[in-house]
Amino acid sequence: MRRKRGGALAAIAMAGVLALAGCGSSSDGDSGAEGGDAGALKIGLAYDIGGRGDQSFNDSAARGLDKATAEFGIEVTELEASQGETDAQKEDRLRQLAEGGYNPIIAVGYAYAGPVGKVATDFPEVKFAIIDDFTPGTDTGDNIANLTFAEEQGSFLVGVAAALKSETGNVGFVGGVNTPLIQKFEVGYTAGVKAVKADATVQVKYLTQPPDFSGFNDPAKGQTAANGMFDAGADVVYAAAGGSGSGVFRAAKDKGAMGIGVDSDQYNLPSLADVKDVIITSMVKSVDVAVYDFIQSVRDNAFKAGNTVYDLQDGGIDFSTSGGMIDDIKPQLDEYKQKIISGEISVPSTT
Repeated sequence: MRRKRGGALAAIAMAGVLALAGCGSSSDGDSGAEGGDAGALKIGLAYDIGGRGDQSFNDSAARGLDKATAEFGIEVTELEASQGETDAQKEDRLRQLAEGGYNPIIAVGYAYAGPVGKVATDFPEVKFAIIDDFTPGTDTGDNIANLTFAEEQGSFLVGVAAALKSETGNVGFVGGVNTPLIQKFEVGYTAGVKAVKADATVQVKYLTQPPDFSGFNDPAKGQTAANGMFDAGADVVYAAAGGSGSGVFRAAKDKGAMGIGVDSDQYNLPSLADVKDVIITSMVKSVDVAVYDFIQSVRDNAFKAGNTVYDLQDGGIDFSTSGGMIDDIKPQLDEYKQKIISGEISVPSTT
């Protein structure tokens, strides 16, 4: 397949939006078709801050897109949010994709909630998906699929792992931005730690506060926050901070401590090869599966509007075992996992 760039959307480029490379097919099919003919699909995907290459959330979405592209021969344009941009800029990005004949359009991240709702209303024939948000009245409608996850469940399990692996009874949590979504990770993680060691200390640090979302792509801030936790006695830190997590892992390596990854199986990411020996596990959030499932549903004329939750039971959430560093405690983790699936353990999702 030939490579295609999204630079043709001049209005977006003029607004300062970065157009990333995507794959294209040689089909000349009608771009407005809704499924059936895979060659007719033109998919627009709008990343959150950090975009493809963030080693975490956005990269997971990219893997799902790449799989669909390889299997279905679809045409793709990828765009990326810029630091400090407004909702109006996000709305313009989605609107230009819709006007450019892209259908479906995928918005990666809850920051697109308002913009998706507005643009979807104006383009009822276009199918939209938003990852990580379901806010009735804001980003819901007959042509919007909300793809969300039970992050608290996976975070509980890596909290159990942190507690079992910690020698100090002191662990940490670094969140990228202090939002309700990231608080789900914190609350689940803390519950998992406390389930094993009720008297354990859980240090918590958010790198930025809304509307500053740079905490998802600032490794230096991640490293500084983690260094503070390690100096205060922590020996395991969970990073739910997107691209900033690489700084957390660097701090762990420098301090002879342990880190826990998020969203992707970060032990296996080539870009983190120099710090992978400290990543004992990751809370895996299968954004790639959600993206692929959505694209396939549109292709097969089986689009479903509304909220779809991916959790432990259906494999949308899990923990990784790459590197073998939690092999000794995996039976215990599996036991907790089954208790969550059965309902014996109800993991909190809010503070």
